Amino acid sequence: MARLYEKYKNEVVPQLQEKFGIKNRLAVPRLVKIVVNMGVGRAAQPKERHILEEVSRHLALITGQKPLVTKARKSVSGFRIRRGFPVGLKVTLRGRRMYEFLDRLITLAIPRIRDFRGLDPNAFDGRGNYTFGVSEQLIFPEVDPDDVHYTQGMHITLVTTAKTDDEARELLRLLGMPFRRESARVARAG
Repeated sequence: MARLYEKYKNEVVPQLQEKFGIKNRLAVPRLVKIVVNMGVGRAAQPKERHILEEVSRHLALITGQKPLVTKARKSVSGFRIRRGFPVGLKVTLRGRRMYEFLDRLITLAIPRIRDFRGLDPNAFDGRGNYTFGVSEQLIFPEVDPDDVHYTQGMHITLVTTAKTDDEARELLRLLGMPFRRESARVARAG
């Protein structure tokens, strides 16, 4: 089983039970799924279709799963996009793959981000889900830098069963997410 899942079962669950006063282990907040989104709008142009194939190959390497191509729902003449044109890629990870991806993200990819000072601890949606952006796919060790012709960013959403943002923040912190310290932000403002 995934190393991070073992950590969740053995260390995180007891700590969350104690902190939030939860008696039932099954009521403890947990990760449900991770959704990785890449907007590839420029691939809608007929001359740029090869970009979608390259980025799709990289996303499959990163997540270990074939991405779903998302298509435009509306035509937008200003962007030269017609309804039905491919404009993005999406992967939904669950179970073992989800925990392995999160483990690689926390231990290998995020530390490779240049000038990284921590993730925003307030980027929750009010329902216990956390979304953050990554500016390029090169931070993942699975992607060969010589093979990249188009750098592409992505949004990563962590969906939890937490009822509040505080429960979700604590769950992700205990799993190892490198959140920015609040005191550092206050010190810079003053």
